[in-house]
Amino acid sequence: MKMTKNRLSEPCCKRPGVKLELFNLILLIAVCFVAAQALAQPDDSMTVIATPGQTDAIDLGTGPLPGARQQEAWHSQYGSRFVRNVTVATLTPFLPDPANASGAAVIVAPGGGFRTLSMENEGWNVARALASEGIAAFVLKYRLHQTPSEMAAFKRAMDEMFSNTGRRAPLLEPEQMRIQLAIQLEDSRAAFFLIRRRAAEWKIDPERIGMLGFSAGAMLTMATALASEDAKPAFIGNIYGPITAVAVPADAPPLFVALAADDPFFASSKFGLIESWQAAKKPVEFHFYEQGGHGFGMYQKDTTSTGWFNAFVSWLTMHCMLHRKTE
Repeated sequence: MKMTKNRLSEPCCKRPGVKLELFNLILLIAVCFVAAQALAQPDDSMTVIATPGQTDAIDLGTGPLPGARQQEAWHSQYGSRFVRNVTVATLTPFLPDPANASGAAVIVAPGGGFRTLSMENEGWNVARALASEGIAAFVLKYRLHQTPSEMAAFKRAMDEMFSNTGRRAPLLEPEQMRIQLAIQLEDSRAAFFLIRRRAAEWKIDPERIGMLGFSAGAMLTMATALASEDAKPAFIGNIYGPITAVAVPADAPPLFVALAADDPFFASSKFGLIESWQAAKKPVEFHFYEQGGHGFGMYQKDTTSTGWFNAFVSWLTMHCMLHRKTE
């Protein structure tokens, strides 16, 4: 009797149909991998969107941008909302639950190279998170340099600007900042004035108002502390902004800095800002994350840079900024 070979005993590669099954399985895995990679990558295309409602925004009264021809416009990118051609500065409050309010306040300055503002990732989402911690937060929509109204031309202008940003780190020289950021400094000073004027209404301690900025917003934060004589922030946060050396004033506030080592713009410079604060014997905390790139803000990434927000709140707590005063 002729013996029939048990096909299950054959090596997998010799079984009929197995090669096809393996091929299909590998193909399916490959397709899933590519799809997952595509989903993991944020959409960097710029899409025009309607202007969102801003009913809570307060006009800071600094007037329209001198010589402005283009009007405010919004677009989406990276799954977030951005604004450009801001001609009128506003401040939007995000107040905490009164039962949880600490009395501290933070002015939040989004970044975008002074040509656009990352209003969602570096503004509203930050402010909401601060309010949940009992901190009154105010998103500063400061006036910007004018950009082309046509989206393709705007993108080219932004690409050109960012291609030059990492070549030389911006200097944090007070007199230079007073000149170059005169319009934006006027807006940040007005924001401090407004919050102090309405501090009782918003149940805010006038002595515990600080500022937190991202990228260009971080530069504006530094300028507000170094080049403005009347804003007097109680503390400042520099999130992936320039960190070149500075002359530290005698009344310099506590400084919090967060930067990723793979930031293409500011990570290649030396840590002069931190060293300057240390040499002046002023409080400074510096988080230098291994990964995170530039602009991580409140995006949830698989990097330790995502922890900057909790570290910032812990730092404020350590400095008694969130201590709830009794009536």
